[in-house]
Amino acid sequence: MTVVIVGGVAGGASCAARLRRLDETAEIIMIDREPYVSYATCGLPYFISEEITDRSKLTLQTPQSFKSRFNIDVRVKEEVTKIDRTAKTVTVKKLEGGEEYTINYDKLVLSPGAKPIRPPLPGIENDRIFTLRGIPDADKIKAFIAEKKPKKAVVIGAGFIGLEVAEGLHRIGIEVVVIEKLDHVLGPFDFDMACDLHHHIRSKNVSLKLNTGVTGFVTKPSGIGIDIGTEVIDADFVLLSVGVRPESILAKEAGVALNPFGRIAVNENLRTDDEHIYAIGDAIEITDFVAKDKVWIPLAGPANRQGRIVADNLAGQKTHYSGAIGSSIVRVFDMTAGCVGLNERRCQALKLNYEKVFTYTAAHAGYFPGSTMMSVKLLFEKGTGTIYGAQIVGFEGIDKRLDVLATAIHGKMKVTDLTELELTYAPPFGSAKDVVNMVGYVAENVLQGKVEQFFWHDVKCLEEKKEFIIDVRTKAEYDNGHLATSVHLPLDSLRTTINEKPDTLPKDRVIYVHCQSGLRSYIACRMLTQKGYKCKNLAGGWRLLNSVTKEVQSGPSHQLPCGAKPLN
Repeated sequence: MTVVIVGGVAGGASCAARLRRLDETAEIIMIDREPYVSYATCGLPYFISEEITDRSKLTLQTPQSFKSRFNIDVRVKEEVTKIDRTAKTVTVKKLEGGEEYTINYDKLVLSPGAKPIRPPLPGIENDRIFTLRGIPDADKIKAFIAEKKPKKAVVIGAGFIGLEVAEGLHRIGIEVVVIEKLDHVLGPFDFDMACDLHHHIRSKNVSLKLNTGVTGFVTKPSGIGIDIGTEVIDADFVLLSVGVRPESILAKEAGVALNPFGRIAVNENLRTDDEHIYAIGDAIEITDFVAKDKVWIPLAGPANRQGRIVADNLAGQKTHYSGAIGSSIVRVFDMTAGCVGLNERRCQALKLNYEKVFTYTAAHAGYFPGSTMMSVKLLFEKGTGTIYGAQIVGFEGIDKRLDVLATAIHGKMKVTDLTELELTYAPPFGSAKDVVNMVGYVAENVLQGKVEQFFWHDVKCLEEKKEFIIDVRTKAEYDNGHLATSVHLPLDSLRTTINEKPDTLPKDRVIYVHCQSGLRSYIACRMLTQKGYKCKNLAGGWRLLNSVTKEVQSGPSHQLPCGAKPLN
């Protein structure tokens, strides 16, 4: 059996190595137009930041090592230009010299990846505009920095790569402006969970311009101008990171079925509509594990798993791909942000009957030095408690909590199951009630009707309607900032107030309660409910409300008119 693999980074290399481990007799040929195969794309921003100084560390395998260890024929600087499905051949062009030849295949694996989007804007061909997708791109950026000694850069696009490069450039002393067309950084996150990141990025003296589109570029004598409509920002160079599109032209020209967005359509075995052609990685559409609809998730983890699954099928093992949940994490200066599963916008678009909770919990025992807080948002199905998705932002321990939640989603667990998880504990690493347990407890309370919630996007309307709002924080906290219409009734004196001055609180109206994070106000609500009062608790508390409100004041309002359903 002759297997030709087009593309040799995450998916292609994983497929080739796995196939060889399963079948020693197969002839495996892997072709890539770049000079490198099997390299760590995700490490490129850290090579630019000089945290990774040895470029060879980014290359996991070479053509020579593939040959000596796996007996795989790797051909770099060559491009597959045509697929003849009838003859079962591919036409290959040597990029150095232009010579063409054909290869017969029994099975073909397409792993062409995706390429950076370069929108057709005036001045887009300026040689000071860079993208970052492979090692050659990183080399160009590094060479430019070494030669030109730039003082200022503009990063267009505040996704994962954009923020990683922005941090890297800032680390090596370059002034950075980040421009993002959306109202928040990191598209897979919800606006309310991105606000802490906005404040943190700006605290590093990085200019963050949200809700801002670029209309063109202007060539300057010693730099480049970025036109955003209201002004032209001068810089020495630009990193363009506005997304990628699938490299599916080869499949399209061969008549392989694509979806309406140009992504290669595959079945559960990752086979195309041609029984001899499989496809993996950033160029294909896949199934969302949670929602069960078709999505595009161009991430290294899914690509590697897909490569392994295709190898299994080529070797006769009928392995199915169950879909992806989009587990993602990124370092943003000193903070870490991670997400998994569905965000709130997706829940709304899918018309799911969902609920959400927020927690603000210490990463490890508060009495142990160095403890920091993390903000968690959990989305789950009303009634059943099935977990839909989660987002976490904080400073430490984000990865392990998110991995637990990713495992819970894949295991189709419910929020009540989170309360029963026995997770490792010692004061330097966590708490006896771990962050994951705590978000489970909060969700369980909501699910079981022990507390009703209201949210940050409801507050403006509640104030306009002059609803009864109480703040149960301490006097010092209240004096440091509070809602103008709120009544201050500290939690520790609330029981006395209820018993001795019951008329202070109305029994014919809903009492809206908040504290700093939502915990003390939950205690207050339990107290009030058992005394016959109607009570709702502010999810995420004053801390989340304050973080979001600062951002709303500097951009479009997410606090919609009374009666309108918010789109987060």
